[in-house]
Amino acid sequence: MLDNEEFMLESSPRELTQNPLRKIWMPCKNGHIAHRRVCMTNCPTLIVTVGLPARGKTYISKKLTRYLNWIGVPTKEFNVGQYRRECLKIYKSFEFFRPDNEEGLKIRRQCAMAALNDVRQYLSVEGGQVAVFDATNTTRERRGTIVKFAEQNGFKVFFVESVCEDPDVIAQNIVQVKLDSPDYIHCNTEEAIEDFMKRIKCYESSYQPLDEVLDRDLSYIKIMDVGRRYLVNRVLDHIQSRIVYYLMNIHITPRSIYLCRHGESDLNIKGRIGGDSGLSARGEEFAKRLRKFIQDQNIKDLKVWTSQMKRTIQTAECLGVPYEQWKSLNEIDAGVCEEMMYEEIQEHYPLEFALRDQDKYRYRYPKGESYEDLVQRLEPVIMELERQENILVVCHQAVMRCLLAYFLDKTADELPYLKCPLHTVLKLTPMAYGCKVESVYLGVDSVNTHRDRPEVGIPSSTQKCLSADDVDNLNPLQV
Repeated sequence: MLDNEEFMLESSPRELTQNPLRKIWMPCKNGHIAHRRVCMTNCPTLIVTVGLPARGKTYISKKLTRYLNWIGVPTKEFNVGQYRRECLKIYKSFEFFRPDNEEGLKIRRQCAMAALNDVRQYLSVEGGQVAVFDATNTTRERRGTIVKFAEQNGFKVFFVESVCEDPDVIAQNIVQVKLDSPDYIHCNTEEAIEDFMKRIKCYESSYQPLDEVLDRDLSYIKIMDVGRRYLVNRVLDHIQSRIVYYLMNIHITPRSIYLCRHGESDLNIKGRIGGDSGLSARGEEFAKRLRKFIQDQNIKDLKVWTSQMKRTIQTAECLGVPYEQWKSLNEIDAGVCEEMMYEEIQEHYPLEFALRDQDKYRYRYPKGESYEDLVQRLEPVIMELERQENILVVCHQAVMRCLLAYFLDKTADELPYLKCPLHTVLKLTPMAYGCKVESVYLGVDSVNTHRDRPEVGIPSSTQKCLSADDVDNLNPLQV
């Protein structure tokens, strides 16, 4: 009875106070905010890949990990092949993977269990929300072991199977990815391809694909022939539905994504943030050079996207091609600080200025947005970018940082400080496990709008205000 009374006392309504950094209302106890870790999953999720070698499992694992981290879900990939390489050090041949190689089977089983132990540590101790277990997992017995492990630890399991029978796709994957593997560092191309094809044969005899009847109780998506068809079964929660939606949008068609900011604007010259001003004379010159650059690239079926703000539309108008306006691509909303200079913000809102330097990603302008908000706003843009082929996005500094962070796998801490100068085009070419970046300056001078990460501590005048206890209870505009 005493326990129930204590629970009732603890769960009674508490006072609310506004967190000055993120501008959100939070419960307050004894004058201090009761901090709780925000979780986008109702329980930790273990994503498990399934499929023969050279079916794009690691490609899917890395992309999925990058996407989930970008939208704010702490995710980590666990590649069992890497555990095997660390254990063996030297790979000899496909013989290691033969189904009758008892020593090989033992080592592979030990590596899988070592990876699962690390998964447990990450999800149960380190605060991770999603783990991606990247391995072949081709037998129903192995998948059963993983399901049992997940049940014992309170994790949900979602399987991602990649099935491909197209010999051209398989051969392309082997050449693009597997030949650069540490396993074949001392082999010539022909020897490596021959050995890897024999490695695939070692798995084929025991491969048991996910079955609509036998595995009807499992949650999974089966991706066939690199996205030509899909089979989805028992999607149980929000995070699984987002995973499915994302995986149904990605493709492997070679393409390039061009990112650039609008031409220099009148407010850029004045050192004022935000607003909706038009282009300066130099900005108009950049737009003309951008047109020539795009023509010289001779890009097949290029699409052009802009925001709905004047300076990006003016830039696109000079290109002489159709373009599509996205409200989602509008610049970050600086709220009460719109069209102010940083020096004015520091003078009129010193606490706001210091708070933003303290955590630029999560800081939300009063009546405005944070970079964290911007990432959520841009998720539909990323989904559509994944579906598209060649595309030019004419956008803004904060927006371009968010898009670039997704493609380059940058952390939330790095994102707000990525350099995206005016009058420069970034050409992104997605590769197997990453993205190649080329920076092209179009030769038109402009102001520098980049503000480096502060190297010094918080000024002493605001130090007390920003102490752990005080900052949670300050009214952000009482400065």
